Amino acid sequence: MAITALPKSRTEPDGSAVVRVLGYNIRSMRDDEEALARVIRACEPDLVFVQEAPRFFRWRKHAARLAAKTDLVMLSGGATAAGPMLLCSLRATVERTEDVLLPRTPGLHRRGFATAVVRFAGARVGLISCHLSLAADERLAQAGLLLDRLKAMDVPHAIVAGDINERPGGRAFGRLAGELQDCWAVAPWGGEHTSTAAGPHQRIDAVFATEGVEVLGCGVPDLPPADLRAASDHLPVLAALRIPATV
Repeated sequence: MAITALPKSRTEPDGSAVVRVLGYNIRSMRDDEEALARVIRACEPDLVFVQEAPRFFRWRKHAARLAAKTDLVMLSGGATAAGPMLLCSLRATVERTEDVLLPRTPGLHRRGFATAVVRFAGARVGLISCHLSLAADERLAQAGLLLDRLKAMDVPHAIVAGDINERPGGRAFGRLAGELQDCWAVAPWGGEHTSTAAGPHQRIDAVFATEGVEVLGCGVPDLPPADLRAASDHLPVLAALRIPATV
């Protein structure tokens, strides 16, 4: 089943690129792996911003298996970024990648960012996959570190997606939305709430983009409920974005 309500991936005559971006907390692939692969394939993404990628025994093997099942390749992250991971299609030309570990608060999980810079035709874009803390103060600090990292990447355009662990009214979410476009708020499409998959009642997962990136639509895709519930305890967020050509 393919989603047709959002624009398909394409390259425009002026060198700009329409890309499909998927943000997804996959709960370390502990659920139905075949359902997870079906959900990802149905979204036809160019980029997948994963949270809770496998991090322990043979994690690279598990991540590579998911990439193979979804016709994607591993870009960065996984255990080396404490959970966030990036997958991409062969449409992307990779310029560089970097896994970033954040300062650890005693008693809390280590967090990190999976980052990359890629090109789609004439469009150059920075990427950050994130999974922010459950603790409010640490989460706010991590939002600031994410924005600092984004500026240091020195890219004309950027996309951030992740599990924010907070609703849009929260301080960390607000800090990100204050400097980036909250794609669902700009061009809502599909469903809003991402958690939980069994009973969605809150939006704590999001896709953000820098100014200049055109948001064509963003939200939870309308896919078979049985697959969505079986694949993970979160619902995916799918966005179609037009990235301008780099001058």
